[in-house]
Amino acid sequence: MTLAVIFSGLLGLLPDGTHGHQALAATPLTVGFVYVGPKTDYGYNQSHAQGAAVIAKLPGVKIREEEMVPETLAVQKTMESMINLDGATVLFPTSFGYFDPHILKEAKKYPNVTFLHCGGMYQEGKHPTNVGSYFGYIDEAEYVSGIVAGLTTKSNKLGFIAAKPIPQVLRNINSYTLGARSVNPKVTTTVIFTGDWSMPVKEAEAANSLIDQGADVLTMHVDSPKVIVETAERRGVFVTGYHANQSALAPKGYLTGAEWNWGKVYTDYVNMIQNAKPWPHLLRGGLKEGFVKVSPYGKAVSGAAKKKADAAKAKFMAGTMVVYKGPLMDNTGKVVIPAGTEQKQTDIALEKMDYLVEGVVGKTH
Repeated sequence: MTLAVIFSGLLGLLPDGTHGHQALAATPLTVGFVYVGPKTDYGYNQSHAQGAAVIAKLPGVKIREEEMVPETLAVQKTMESMINLDGATVLFPTSFGYFDPHILKEAKKYPNVTFLHCGGMYQEGKHPTNVGSYFGYIDEAEYVSGIVAGLTTKSNKLGFIAAKPIPQVLRNINSYTLGARSVNPKVTTTVIFTGDWSMPVKEAEAANSLIDQGADVLTMHVDSPKVIVETAERRGVFVTGYHANQSALAPKGYLTGAEWNWGKVYTDYVNMIQNAKPWPHLLRGGLKEGFVKVSPYGKAVSGAAKKKADAAKAKFMAGTMVVYKGPLMDNTGKVVIPAGTEQKQTDIALEKMDYLVEGVVGKTH
């Protein structure tokens, strides 16, 4: 330590010239993250934990995390503990089922705490003003992944393993299928719903069943894609990932995937809160905004597939791609978007989706 540093320390100055007591006076912003599963699930929870790790490095921010918290009263207790014991003033309870009634109840109880939920539908006038909802148009990355799958499949049969037929899941299935069929109209996507976000045994059974039915590319919308990706690799079929990058689990068969980039979203929120700026109650963004990204292409992806996929990605980046435009039929033959009509990515109608498009084999109920 130099004499200058020692001397400045005696004066109450830090090496950068600021007063020590001033630096201590600026209380850090404590941000709490709640996950429904393990932080190392190669999926949904890991993608949020990666985002939390980004803001943990920001100046004046302290984070507190709790994993394996079920969508029950347990999450209310976890949130209360973070507020009362850790001094958290911003909470990111990340699981879909945390929103109603748990977050809504706690938000009324703690009006000075900001509750930001992933995937919920904040409604002005109905929900507390200290609640917000954020989500990304990950179906854009699914559409691009679908193009790669559609140009890689030999059987023209894709398999999709999904948790529940809620709008966000249906939108991913539909965008994946529309992407695949935009380059290969013969493609069909067979969907199996497992019934919940984390059902590893059912997910393995569904993966094997789809492969037995001839599907040679699998994908998914479940919390942890690990089991499905590993099953695909073991059975020698291709796979596109979801939530995070699973390429390490399937070095031969991993084609690409749809990944979240929550670090961008969390940094934006923290900056707004630290600078006392108003934050959006309904925050959405896609590839263009950096909220989602497409995984690097695997070895098995052809040059032609990369070219088509990159062209679609460029349209999303430019804001010119419209996935949902008429005439669009569901898989029962009913027109869901009439000719001459389009629903752009920001159209809230897409967040209420209750159908599967033509080309998908499966039912929503």
